[in-house]
Amino acid sequence: MTKTYVLVHGAWHGGWCWRDVAANLRKMGYYVTTPTQTGVGERAHLLCKDITPDTFVTDIVNHIVTEELSDVILVGHSLGGISITGAADRIPDHISHLVYLDGAIVESGQSVFSTMPPDIVAARRKLVAEEGRGIFMPTPPPTAFGIPEGHSLTDWVRRRITPHPAGTYESGLKLVHPLGNGRPRTYVVCTNPLHPPMAGAREWVAKQDGWAWQELATGHDAMILAPTEVALLLSAVG
Repeated sequence: MTKTYVLVHGAWHGGWCWRDVAANLRKMGYYVTTPTQTGVGERAHLLCKDITPDTFVTDIVNHIVTEELSDVILVGHSLGGISITGAADRIPDHISHLVYLDGAIVESGQSVFSTMPPDIVAARRKLVAEEGRGIFMPTPPPTAFGIPEGHSLTDWVRRRITPHPAGTYESGLKLVHPLGNGRPRTYVVCTNPLHPPMAGAREWVAKQDGWAWQELATGHDAMILAPTEVALLLSAVG
């Protein structure tokens, strides 16, 4: 049976990061899109202080609606978790399953920063103030995403990551319905190593009922480090 996947990237990334996962899923006969959200990737020219979680949610909602996609398996990596949560809140009838790949989890009114360890939040805010003109978080090295120096794609990632709009971390996510809005939900933890900024998300999901839980023994940027394994996991969803 043909499945439809919309793969949503995290901070500093763009749709480009799903290249190998998308290729694997397409070889299996599935339909895949990899939208890029406002202000990053090939849309970096739109970076500004006004970008919030609502902007990112609107990006994904408009993509799904404009492409006339239905029964979507909506996958959010890292910060992309807020985008898929918001999309499910607005257009649940288009979505069959939510997959959080080491993804951020925030409830209505919460900001991503409110769910992260305080030391990480303080360090990122300092960078925004000192280097990001109060608008963006400068690009970290690929090692920040679990990609080791010397990996075959380290330079590829370094060339493509772009500054990230700070407002997507500072502003709260607006939800009308409970998180997930009744859609089936799977959380995938990248365990080798665990990504410290997602500690709050992991702890929250572990306390909830009704979530499927999967683990991948790879670093945070699993779609780059283990694209075959990610594609196989996603192919089994739904």
